[in-house]
Amino acid sequence: MELKGAVAVITGGASGIGESVAKSMAGRGVKVVIGDMDHKGLTRVAGEITAAGGQVAFAKVNVTNEEEVAALMDLAIEKFGAINICVSAAGIIKDGLMINFDKETGKVKRAMTTEQFKAVVDVNLVGSFITLREAAIRMANNGYAGLLVPISSVNKAGQTGQLNYASTKAAIALWPKILVGEFQMKGIQNIRCVAIAPGYVGTPMVKGMNQEALAGILKGVHIGRLIEPSEIADMIMFAAQNEALDATCLEITGGLISNGLAK
Repeated sequence: MELKGAVAVITGGASGIGESVAKSMAGRGVKVVIGDMDHKGLTRVAGEITAAGGQVAFAKVNVTNEEEVAALMDLAIEKFGAINICVSAAGIIKDGLMINFDKETGKVKRAMTTEQFKAVVDVNLVGSFITLREAAIRMANNGYAGLLVPISSVNKAGQTGQLNYASTKAAIALWPKILVGEFQMKGIQNIRCVAIAPGYVGTPMVKGMNQEALAGILKGVHIGRLIEPSEIADMIMFAAQNEALDATCLEITGGLISNGLAK
């Protein structure tokens, strides 16, 4: 795929990975449409893209709301005439053990609530489904060639304290083979799907965490540093350009060799 002139819809575009992907793509001539719950953040990112000479449109969107996601996709077509890339980068975490014990009594003192579990599933899993579905409908109906990019995580392998989050990322890692299999059944060859599974990423939230804990994480990363969001953006753009990449989940971890609990 030729990046210059392509149209990308990116959720979670007001910060983190979504912001970096939007800016990197816009810098390569991609027309970007970003959605997020954070309207102030969207305005800032859009302004910075415009100031750098990029083309951008944005809308506040809750990815669990079907009507709002559909409107975001329609905005891309109305503003730029197509959808060629869809990156479902919106996501949340609500970490915690399923059951936690009191040190003195040895009894369970608290547990992960159903709301903690469902909230992560609703945004990360259901929201990603709605996002990719609405993009795929319009791509298929209009003959737009392109790439669907769900965001998984290396924690798809399982991470203590992330029963909810890891469950969503494990499921998403399966989507490319399933979706491409469905496209193949129907003779749709111009829509590909590649999931991206990052390791520990240098977002402001991660960089601002307890530095001792962060140092422990980095002991388990071969290159000795966090993955930069721009490196994830580069991988997504490479996947968009290389049509041989399809029906797979690509890890980008810097050589993660432990679960981040190194001493």
